[in-house]
Amino acid sequence: MNIRSLTRGDGVVIGAAVVLFIASFLDLSSYDCQGIGCSRYSTNAWDSLTFLMSIYLAGVIGAALVILGRAMPGRKVAGLDLGQFGVALTVFALWTVFWTILDVSDAGAGLILGLLAALVLAGATVAGPLVPALKAPLLSPAGPAQGGQPQFGAQPGQGYGYPGAQQPPYGAQPSQGYGYPGAPQQGQPAPADQAQAQAQQPSQGGAAPAGDFTPFWFAVPVARPLYGEDGSPNPIAELAPGTWYLAVEQRGQSLVAQTQDGRRGVLQDTTGIQRG
Repeated sequence: MNIRSLTRGDGVVIGAAVVLFIASFLDLSSYDCQGIGCSRYSTNAWDSLTFLMSIYLAGVIGAALVILGRAMPGRKVAGLDLGQFGVALTVFALWTVFWTILDVSDAGAGLILGLLAALVLAGATVAGPLVPALKAPLLSPAGPAQGGQPQFGAQPGQGYGYPGAQQPPYGAQPSQGYGYPGAPQQGQPAPADQAQAQAQQPSQGGAAPAGDFTPFWFAVPVARPLYGEDGSPNPIAELAPGTWYLAVEQRGQSLVAQTQDGRRGVLQDTTGIQRG
């Protein structure tokens, strides 16, 4: 999974899951024996399989499924998407720890911290896809990525998805070569008849003729699902910020995009995309 596809909501989910796991090692409750020879002792979640599985590990597993659901869209468990199943587990963990802490007269740090972590975890999994602040990218796009990976809003480098330094305006006649909207690639000959090529280009305004579509490179500001061309409601891939993709066709307000591994799908949400 591309780490740059993680959102702030995903970061909150991961952090809350770590705190919940730590809380499982803390005291659930403490007992003070009044008889002779009794001493004060404490237990944690690992001493009780019921507490461990229904609260702490349920929340941690739910958080992992939510994150995996973003990495592998369309995968299902018991008829539910991985993300939906994970949300259900985190809500179940919150429900269980809430009623447990009400039933315990001497709640320890493990239960108190577990309740707070489960509350944040369930809230982040439910509100993550809905709240704009949580949908924002987790990592700042500023600065070059390792290995020449282009950043959203920055000048891309060489490699797959490079739209070219000298590129015609959107709608201009593309050069020879698959998916390359800029000048001809190194090692490829220029068109034989430059005058004829220029005559085929649209007017100086740069607008393409009606019904004509010119492939172009684009990047998304946040992670967005790519749906199948057959109209299936399940995503086939996820477009990540910081990567250039090729738009090969336009269908109304949607774009047919191609990923690095050659898969094609429909990008329904095209708001805020950056064109190469």
